[in-house]
Amino acid sequence: MVRDKTPTAQETFTQMAQAAGLRQRILVTLGILILVRLGIFIPIPGINRVAFQQGIADSGLSNLIGFLDYFTGRGLSTLGVFALGIIPYINASIIIQLLTAALPSLENLQKNEGEAGRRKIAQLTRYVTLGLSLLQTTGIAILVSTFANTPGPWFIAQTAIALTAGSLFVMWAGELITERGVGNGASLLIFLSIVSVLPRDLGRTIEQAQSGDRSFVGGVIVLLIVFLVMIVGIVFVQEGQRRIPIISARRQVGRRLYLEKSSYLPLRLNQGGVMPIIFASTVFLLPVFLSNLFPGNSLLVTVATYLQPGTWVYVFAYLVMILFFSYFYASIIVNPVDMSQNLKKMGASIPGIRPGKATSEYIERVLNRLTFLGAIFLGLVAIVPTAVEGATQVRTFQGLGATSLLILVGVAIDTAKQIQTYVISQRYEGMVKE
Repeated sequence: MVRDKTPTAQETFTQMAQAAGLRQRILVTLGILILVRLGIFIPIPGINRVAFQQGIADSGLSNLIGFLDYFTGRGLSTLGVFALGIIPYINASIIIQLLTAALPSLENLQKNEGEAGRRKIAQLTRYVTLGLSLLQTTGIAILVSTFANTPGPWFIAQTAIALTAGSLFVMWAGELITERGVGNGASLLIFLSIVSVLPRDLGRTIEQAQSGDRSFVGGVIVLLIVFLVMIVGIVFVQEGQRRIPIISARRQVGRRLYLEKSSYLPLRLNQGGVMPIIFASTVFLLPVFLSNLFPGNSLLVTVATYLQPGTWVYVFAYLVMILFFSYFYASIIVNPVDMSQNLKKMGASIPGIRPGKATSEYIERVLNRLTFLGAIFLGLVAIVPTAVEGATQVRTFQGLGATSLLILVGVAIDTAKQIQTYVISQRYEGMVKE
């Protein structure tokens, strides 16, 4: 019987249905996702939601709330217990990653302490999540008390506590999926939030298309084609990598001589994934948010006006920020000096490149070129769907842009790979039993 490395779709679905371990993991994942989704609709008591939504619309914070609402599965607009979702945990993870690259003590925990160090970093991430949740939920509680006409310190305190408890529960649910389910829990929760909004957008699109406007129908077709092309491009870029050949030196153990072994060093085309776009989007939302908080500041109002989506200043600045954060995040993930030292310790080298400083410089040059190409692609994915929406005047899918597409495709690829890994492990267990 020939056993291919990559399992077929039929074998994958068969194992999902028959293998007890894989089936249990999938059921645990689905059950937790359903539970978290239901928590969105558990209301926080004492809130006038109609007054809150009207106050948000009048204040000009609709864009900011709408952006965050897309990643919480409409949790902020419904003001459920899980309104913040997994956002505080994602922010805490980003902060810890940045601090790990900046603080030697955290870097030592991650690189040299093994599993115990990773557990300490995970615990630190939870503490940071708690702190961010308290800050964010207090701000939301003050915002709700202002717009929903329910002032009072007791209302602010109980609302902040309820939202913080919901956020910590979602964090625990995500870690439970990662440990006992399939896929990365935090990524799957963001995936769920984005997917849960798509039926509403699709329903609005169908209703408007049924009105008989042929130009709108044509615009929808063009937009869907662009989305499909973007998805194909995202798959190629997410999977794309540069394989740098490496050769292991010959060595002699006793009387036995081990010959040279050739392998490769994989460098991904898009090291940062969706993070550069998330960082850039956050930076551009900040002036809009501050200009609404301080309407009397002419400088903030001017900056927010020039950085409105659709303007040439916005497009150029957005591309520059994506390029900057792509290089910044790539420098955090990949350290050419460490890679060069590891190759030297293993007795391996790149053909034609001297070990040591020359190797690190070569890896850095290759990484810079890859990062530049990946950043250009991210910029195109970020700008093209928005430009097509503006040209076709199809606004019903507003929000399903670059960040959403990258998250949906990236999470789907990672989860599918993990399922295939379980299938392959089941296959080899069967070979051992035979």
